[in-house]
Amino acid sequence: MTPEKELLFLALGGSGEIGMNVNLYGADGKWLMVDLGMSFADPGYPGVDLVFADLEFIEERCDDLLGIVLTHAHEDHIGAIPYFAADLGVPLYATPFTAELVLRKLEEADLTETVELHIIDHLDEFAPGGEGPFKVRYVPLAHSIAEGNAVLIDTPYGRVFHTGDWKLDDDPQIGEPSTPEELTEIGDGGILALVCDSTNVFNPEPSGSEGAVRLALDAEIARHHGKRVLVTTFASNVARLQTLGQVAKETGRQLCVAGRSLDRIITVAKDNGYLQNFPETVDFDTAMRLPRGDILIIATGGQGEPRAALARIASESHPLELDKGDVVLFSSRQIPGNELQIGRIMNQLADREIKIVTDRQELIHVSGHPGRPELEALYSWLRPEVLVPVHGEIRHMREQVKVGAEAGIPSRVFQKNGDIVRLAPGKPGKIGETRTGRLVLDGDIIVPADGETIVERRRLSQNGHIVVTLPPVASKADPIILPIGLPLDEDEADFIAEAQDDLSKAVKRLKGGRTKDRDAIHEAVRLAVRRAARRWSGKNPQVTVQDFD
Repeated sequence: MTPEKELLFLALGGSGEIGMNVNLYGADGKWLMVDLGMSFADPGYPGVDLVFADLEFIEERCDDLLGIVLTHAHEDHIGAIPYFAADLGVPLYATPFTAELVLRKLEEADLTETVELHIIDHLDEFAPGGEGPFKVRYVPLAHSIAEGNAVLIDTPYGRVFHTGDWKLDDDPQIGEPSTPEELTEIGDGGILALVCDSTNVFNPEPSGSEGAVRLALDAEIARHHGKRVLVTTFASNVARLQTLGQVAKETGRQLCVAGRSLDRIITVAKDNGYLQNFPETVDFDTAMRLPRGDILIIATGGQGEPRAALARIASESHPLELDKGDVVLFSSRQIPGNELQIGRIMNQLADREIKIVTDRQELIHVSGHPGRPELEALYSWLRPEVLVPVHGEIRHMREQVKVGAEAGIPSRVFQKNGDIVRLAPGKPGKIGETRTGRLVLDGDIIVPADGETIVERRRLSQNGHIVVTLPPVASKADPIILPIGLPLDEDEADFIAEAQDDLSKAVKRLKGGRTKDRDAIHEAVRLAVRRAARRWSGKNPQVTVQDFD
């Protein structure tokens, strides 16, 4: 599909899921991409860490793609850049903090000479690709990372306000988000469509202020006089890092940072004018020599990541140590899907009588996404003609459609990945759909998430594997059967004996030319051994049959 005299919207990722944000706008034969993110794999993708949106639709239209505008530096908005930006072959646009984090990714991938990166250090309008139907300017909004931005996209068919990730915060600690008056002025100029974050739509209260978190953290840490305190938070939450730096000073503690991603974010933030009053940190050895009440540790790993600093500290395999009576504050939200691994770490800490405090007990975290009152406030300032919910699961986006209707927005368009939506001219709504899917980074190779490799590995993880090696035709030796990952235990020898007998009978039942057809023999053996495995274990393993060479 090529956009004609119309304005189209198409999400390839991030609509129907939280993460992996990739959004396209089409007009007058050209396309503009907003964000190019990724997700982290769940256990359904064994052996895989990263998941990407399948960009086949826009890869086939690269000649018509003008550029990629990045709203902010969270991985679910920029994480796919090193893997796809070079192939797309268009310039990237980002504000300075985001641009430096992107540049580091490009350097690691040896792509700095290949991918064109434009740093937008102003709030003036710019034209991605230097020409075309789109004019863009950044609109600062509060979020949990420095330089969170909406993008205001001017087109021949009306203006689109694409929020990115955002919230309202009267005391944000980092940055200067747009005021209600400034947003109202944007609304006065007319907004055709509001394409809006749906993550926290079920929250009936505002998300809360970072300033309030600072007060709560200050009080909580001061309460644990004489104890070693560790705070775990998202490395990218620059506002929280600013807060913790201030809290360390106010509670008379020196600061120690554990986690390479924290080191990177702190360096980039300082290079871009943030964290200017952040205290000097001490190394691990110094931290361990200080009196217990004189140190505050900031560590990665609040989502239970097994290789992160917190997991290693909890398992006593890290230079930083916690003991009975020390305190761990979880200053981050629990991402759905991470409950088990977070619980595992919490249990390790609790077993050692280390005190745990979460945001359910004290106000030590606020979300970076808008609750329902914040959505309603933004609607009232911008007064869009059309609402398009994005950045959420289906239930979140359906709910925001309802909130928009109650707020009086004339048109609300529910869409999900792959739905092609016409925003103008005429009545807005879905006009078609395209195939979307997921890709995964498997080792160093990007493969389809539903491809045979991943499907086979998933089967192996669930049902195990059996390798059968057949002896030469003239040999009287028994076939070798090697079960891997089946719950046989002490019954393994008996299983192998019965499976050998079953496969021998299966081969003898072959008739005519099939008695010498190796493919027919292999298939008969495979089925016989699999049936035996099912009888003995209740599993349906993969069975590989090979000839002895």
